[in-house]
Amino acid sequence: MPNPRLSAVIITKNAESSVKDCLESVKWADEIIIVDGYSTDRTVEICKGYTDKIILSEFKGFAGERNKGIDHATCDWVLQLDADEVVTPGLAKALKEAMASPGQYTGYKFRRRNFFLGHPMRYGGWYHYSSHFFKKGSGRYEGLIHERLKLDGLQGTIEAEIEHRPFTSLSQFISRQNRYTTYEASDFLNEMGVLSKGRVKYHLYLKPAKVFWKFYVKKQGFREGMTGFIFSALYSYVHFMKWAKYWELAYGQKAK
Repeated sequence: MPNPRLSAVIITKNAESSVKDCLESVKWADEIIIVDGYSTDRTVEICKGYTDKIILSEFKGFAGERNKGIDHATCDWVLQLDADEVVTPGLAKALKEAMASPGQYTGYKFRRRNFFLGHPMRYGGWYHYSSHFFKKGSGRYEGLIHERLKLDGLQGTIEAEIEHRPFTSLSQFISRQNRYTTYEASDFLNEMGVLSKGRVKYHLYLKPAKVFWKFYVKKQGFREGMTGFIFSALYSYVHFMKWAKYWELAYGQKAK
């Protein structure tokens, strides 16, 4: 029986500063597929040094971009990546072992080690699992920004890590979250319709404080020092922003 083959799908957009490290970490894959949102920097040029399977696609949500990558994949298994992620040698070894002996599982989640302002986050809820590895034909994505994998079958767990460095500065964080919260607010409105003003006010008045408490206290973000405090405060603000934008979309000029 031939060895199972892997398609690595990478979502890119103006990622010239990070995509080479990502590509180097998966050059062992049998196939690399790039889904690029019409980058205006050297991203596509860099990717051409690793693959000729480059799909240019106008961004309409992460689920749609990931699903395009799945549709173009020709291997037995699919690994979905962002351009700012790096597959560690330990994870590469674990992925190969899982493909060789998957047992009852059609997909696996693995650890995602996030870096915030260059600091590896162990606490604050940002050392979690990522569900982006599955058999071709067994998974599809839903959602605009925080896309969810819908997997047919059982999911196993791999404790090895992927490294994720999404932001190099606070300015970049705020700029990106401003864009993401716009998509999320639209997603909320499409999925839930117009909610009562009372429910939305709860997310504007009270929930941001609860988000801060969850990340900083319950999930022990305080153990990360000042980085953990800034992280928790910013994500509290992100929650406020997406619900403020939902309020604007749902009520418009009537938002009083």
